[in-house]
Amino acid sequence: MSNNDNERVALAFSGGLDTTVCVPLLEEEYGYDEVIGVTVDVGQPAEEFAEAEETAEALNLEHYVVDAKDEFADLCFDAVRANASYQGYPLGTALARPVIAKAILEVAEEQGCTGLAHGCTGKGNDQLRFEAVWRDSDLEVIAPVRELGLTREFEQEYAAERDLPVEGGDEGKYSIDTNLWSRSIEGSELEEPSYVPPEDIYQWTTAPTGETEEIQIGFEDGYPVSLNGSEMAPVELIEELNDLAGDYGVGRSDIMEDRMLGLKVRENYEHPAATVLLNAHRALEDLVLTKEERAFKKQIDHEWSEKGYQGLVNAPLVGALEGFIDETQTRVTGTVTVRLEGGQARPVGRDSTYAVYSAEAASFNTEDVTGGIEQNDATGVAKYHGFQERLANRVIDSQNEE
Repeated sequence: MSNNDNERVALAFSGGLDTTVCVPLLEEEYGYDEVIGVTVDVGQPAEEFAEAEETAEALNLEHYVVDAKDEFADLCFDAVRANASYQGYPLGTALARPVIAKAILEVAEEQGCTGLAHGCTGKGNDQLRFEAVWRDSDLEVIAPVRELGLTREFEQEYAAERDLPVEGGDEGKYSIDTNLWSRSIEGSELEEPSYVPPEDIYQWTTAPTGETEEIQIGFEDGYPVSLNGSEMAPVELIEELNDLAGDYGVGRSDIMEDRMLGLKVRENYEHPAATVLLNAHRALEDLVLTKEERAFKKQIDHEWSEKGYQGLVNAPLVGALEGFIDETQTRVTGTVTVRLEGGQARPVGRDSTYAVYSAEAASFNTEDVTGGIEQNDATGVAKYHGFQERLANRVIDSQNEE
C-alpha cells in the first residue's frame, strides 16, 4: 500500500458500515496519518446526518457537512428539461453522485488533503461516478472496499473486533439511498427478481386508493417554477410534490436495471416529484414543439440520460446536447394540469402561448379557417398517399401471376 505518513485523506462519509470501517483501514492499510470525513447534503433524512455526526464523534473523526441541496435541485431540473430517465425510471442517485463528489473534492483541496477515498464496492456504479470527478484532480483516489476485496461479513467482523460504532453492520436488511429526487431500495430478498416487495419498503409513497386530486405545474423555459399558481424555489417545489404526489402512490418503480459494469440488478425506487414533473414537462413539449423537434429531441434526451446515468453530466457531449435543449425550451413555457390518482400522475390539460395548435384548424365543425385550409384540399394528398405502395403491390401481384 501507499506510504502516506503525515498526509490527510478526505473520505466520503455516511456513518454506515462501509465508510466507518474505511476510517481505520485508511490509516492501517494505506498509511494515512489523518482521515477527515465529508458528508454532502443532497436531501437525505435528518437522521442520516445525526448518525454521521454521532459516528464521526465516536471515531474522533474531523467531520465536515456540505449543503449542496440547491445545486442538486438545479441539476434535477436540468434533467427535467432533458426528460431524463434510465430504462424507465427517473434518474436520481446517478445525478447526486457528481454533485457529492465535487463537494468532497472542494473540501479536500481546502483542507490540504493529498487523497480522496470512498466506500463503494467494485460491483456498483457509484465508484465510477465518484472517480470520474476525482480523477480530474491531482489527488490520489482510494477505494478500500474494492481494492481490499472486502465483503459485508468481513466488514461486520472487522467492526466488531475494533469496537467500531456501527450497529449490526447497516441500517437494516435493505440498502437504501435517499436524496431530494429519489429513494432507492435494494438488497436482501429484493435481489430475487420473483420476490414481491412488501408494502413496508416504501416511505415516500402510500398504496394507491380511489382518491384523486388535480394540480397545476407552471413552467418557464422548460424549468418547473410553480405549483397551483404559487411560485416556488426548486428545493421547495420538489419537497412539496414528494409529499403531495406520494400520498396518491405516485412514483414507484420496480425494474431490472443494467449497470455500467454489465451486471443486471433488481432495483426499487420512489420518485413522486420527479414523476409528476417529468410527465408534465413532456405533455407541455407535446403542445409547443413540432413533430420533427419532438422526434429529434428523443434522441437528444436519450443521450443526455445515458451520460447522466454514468455520472458524466459535465462531459463535452452534454454541453453540446444542452445547446439543442436550450433552444427548444425557449417555448416550453405554460401550465400543465396533472391528475393524481391510482399511483399515476396523468396530464389532463395543458396551456401555452407557444402552442403549435389551432383549434379552428383541427375542428370537425369549421370549414373556412386562417391559412385558407379547407377539407377538400386534402383530396390531392389522399391520392398521392400510399401511391408507391399500391404500385409496388400491383407489380408484385402481376409477377406472381406469371
